[in-house]
Amino acid sequence: MIKNILFDLDGTLLPMDMEFFTEGYFKLLVKKLSEYGFEGKEFIKNIWTGIKHMVMNDGTKSNAEAFWKYMESVYGDRTPLARTVCESFYANEFDGGKEFCGFNPYVRTLIDKCKDKGYRIILATNPIFPDVATCKRTSWAGLDVSEFEGYTTYENCSSCKPNIEYYKEILKRFSLDPEECLMVGNDVDEDMVAETLGMQVYLITDCMINKHGKDISVYNRGSFEDLAGFLGLV
Repeated sequence: MIKNILFDLDGTLLPMDMEFFTEGYFKLLVKKLSEYGFEGKEFIKNIWTGIKHMVMNDGTKSNAEAFWKYMESVYGDRTPLARTVCESFYANEFDGGKEFCGFNPYVRTLIDKCKDKGYRIILATNPIFPDVATCKRTSWAGLDVSEFEGYTTYENCSSCKPNIEYYKEILKRFSLDPEECLMVGNDVDEDMVAETLGMQVYLITDCMINKHGKDISVYNRGSFEDLAGFLGLV
């Protein structure tokens, strides 16, 4: 019996082409960085490496600590400035990233129906972004993070998707029984892996990512309207 629903954000609640979004918002970030003397392409390359360090995080530190520990190895005493610039960017210029995303008005309807039926809902977005950026992306979807029982960021997690430890962290933090959980996401590798812990999964196909061409016929799948039917909300 499903009592708890974990929702992915990017490409799920917030429709987007991930490559188009990333390219667009990185251009905004590069412009900001250049104002403070950072070489944009090099910095973006280091961000990707920093993300790899978060993905490989062994759980002994937050993802934020893993990311900035790597950046410190590159930028040394300029790291505090780099961090300040990035924090300012996510608090301000990152708003421009909304234009690189889509919008699904039915998401609002579905979340309301889930809450009305008494489901516990958690925003299980890959925690490679800071809190402020997660709040903004959620708002672009027409939602607010306060509507969820909790949400994951690089400050409050010590693992990332597709590492199964990420889902274990959520189960422990919210005292959830995996057999009472449904993970809803658009990425076959990153979201459907929750099934290995005993969770049910639902693949949103509107902006589906299936990098390795896996057989998706094994998953419950469809649009948000289909998900509402799956949950008996129509």
